[in-house]
Amino acid sequence: MNKEQKSTAEEIRQRFDNDVERFSNLETGQSATIDAVLTLNLITESAAAVTPEARDLVDVGCGAGNFSLKLLQQLSGMNVHLLVLSQPVLERALDRVSSQTTGKVEAEQGDVREIDLGVDTADVIVAAAVLHHLRSEDEWRSVFEKFYAALRPGGSIWIFDLVKAESTALETLMQERYGDYLVSLQDEEYRDHVFAYMEKEDTPQSLTFQTNLLQQIGFSQVEVLHKNVCFAAFGAVK
Repeated sequence: MNKEQKSTAEEIRQRFDNDVERFSNLETGQSATIDAVLTLNLITESAAAVTPEARDLVDVGCGAGNFSLKLLQQLSGMNVHLLVLSQPVLERALDRVSSQTTGKVEAEQGDVREIDLGVDTADVIVAAAVLHHLRSEDEWRSVFEKFYAALRPGGSIWIFDLVKAESTALETLMQERYGDYLVSLQDEEYRDHVFAYMEKEDTPQSLTFQTNLLQQIGFSQVEVLHKNVCFAAFGAVK
């Protein structure tokens, strides 16, 4: 399926509107992603270790707020800016996160490609299972440049997402392994359901593409935390 046939942001929003509960379990994370709990902990612990004085967090594609909640366990009292396409999902995140910080919590419905994150406004940015909805390489560069501008010097960005392999043969293998994982969670019907919306919605880039892009834009340190099959967790420091 070419990029012109992929789901629009509005179509993705509509699916998320009906899927709030899937994003709301802090103990399991989003189970359709491999190693969800491990990467939730890795990313938030890494953000706290690298940016221990952080006061302002931007949670891009925040879902129901799991990454914000987990990071607040490490760095209490932060101000949190929640950003996601779906209003029902955003309302759940706002309710959950507001009760866990003494800082200011802002909730913004929208598409990261269109929203202004400002300059030097954040100490930490988290983007979990969201960037694979970007389409062209120009969109990827524009969004990563937006992240760089929003972070203060010494700030950090942490990403957990679906990634594609550089090799066609390995991409086929990774998809087979991911399919086996989905079957183990439920059954073949569930696997086919997940694969169908991935085909319709997703345009992931490789881990190499993304880490190279972070360096090209100007991030001084890039760290790969974890990669398993077709999911990776990684970050960078400004």
